[in-house]
Amino acid sequence: MNAMLMALPGAESFAGHLREHLGCEAGELLLHQFPDGETCPQLTPAVAGRDVILVAALHQPDHKIMALYLCACVARELGARSVGLVAPYLPYMRQDASFAPGQGVTARHFARLLSGCFDSLVTVDPHLHRFHQLSELYGIATEVVPAAPEIAAWISANVERPVLVGPDEESEQWVGQVAVAVGCPYTVLRKVRSGDREVSVSLPPAGVLADSTPVLVDDIISTARTMIAATLQLKAAGCAPPVCIGVHALFGGAAYAELKAAGAGRIVSCDTVPHASNAIGMGAPMATAVARMLGG
Repeated sequence: MNAMLMALPGAESFAGHLREHLGCEAGELLLHQFPDGETCPQLTPAVAGRDVILVAALHQPDHKIMALYLCACVARELGARSVGLVAPYLPYMRQDASFAPGQGVTARHFARLLSGCFDSLVTVDPHLHRFHQLSELYGIATEVVPAAPEIAAWISANVERPVLVGPDEESEQWVGQVAVAVGCPYTVLRKVRSGDREVSVSLPPAGVLADSTPVLVDDIISTARTMIAATLQLKAAGCAPPVCIGVHALFGGAAYAELKAAGAGRIVSCDTVPHASNAIGMGAPMATAVARMLGG
């Protein structure tokens, strides 16, 4: 494989997992920052004629985007044959509509920025709601790696008598996939949101969770309000403390501690966003997707 893998700050560990599976060369990416705050990337060894893969951890994205953009542009300037992006978590996907007067659909603008400097994108379970495929936003080759098989394998190995619970209607697509792979039943709660941090959910159907371990599954845990509301409802219904699983562990502020305090039995996430809850590795399936993107 003629590819060279380079990690932006914060993505070194995930890039290491990818290299283990891909067997490609590790390049070095230096980001020199001048006293005025401007950034100058330096890529070594030479990238001319090589397929360059940049691995980026894009949670809290705004202060990282300029460096990512410049790295991609410099790789192309130095003669890279192609420049691909591996972003385990893809930001700005929830801003898929104009929610108030004067706002825009920033998901489109972010996609246009990345499409202008990369040839390909590999990511894990982006928040596709109003848009159903990344190709509706991105003008480059994209591949979405599903987390459901890895989550299902973890549940099968670690949870006895699981019943999967989707904390809201949007989670049903992930919960259903995981439940089929595990071979267990599932149910979905109904959510009413009255603000960024004000959420209520319906009670689970009577009898569905009897003598079972509830497993809450969602794609993104940010404020954790939906997970917390669902955990409290399960507790009120007399259920066992739930296992809470999120694909992307954003956990803003005190959200992680608040979810634990609400009664979560265990909190687990995929390693798409570095966090103490990471227990489900996505390196192997992402490496397979990158290899496909590079033609084998």
